[in-house]
Amino acid sequence: MCAGFLPGQTQSGSQTGIEGVITINPWHPGPIRADEPASKPLANTTWVIKNDKGDVATEFTTDAQGRFQTSLPPGRYSISLKGKKGGVGKFGPFDVEVVAGQMTKVQWQCDSGLR
Repeated sequence: MCAGFLPGQTQSGSQTGIEGVITINPWHPGPIRADEPASKPLANTTWVIKNDKGDVATEFTTDAQGRFQTSLPPGRYSISLKGKKGGVGKFGPFDVEVVAGQMTKVQWQCDSGLR
């Protein structure tokens, strides 16, 4: 299951776009031990951003902690893992609306499909 959350939007000067973190759960097969996290950052992955017409607007890559920030004009967008063509796991699409003059904060969780 993929979950997208929009916990709020914050003013960030005149920047417009999205920023946040992408995690994956579960991150290894088998049971999760009580002393380890259920999810981990989805590091160094490239994502494609499509506008509401389905055209590719741009792409971004997460850092080592699964964080990203990208500037976008106001509008509705859909974000998916670049190159994902089916198979196990769910890596978007995540839908987001970008508002003028704001960086929209997101936290998205991908499902690895591991059990």
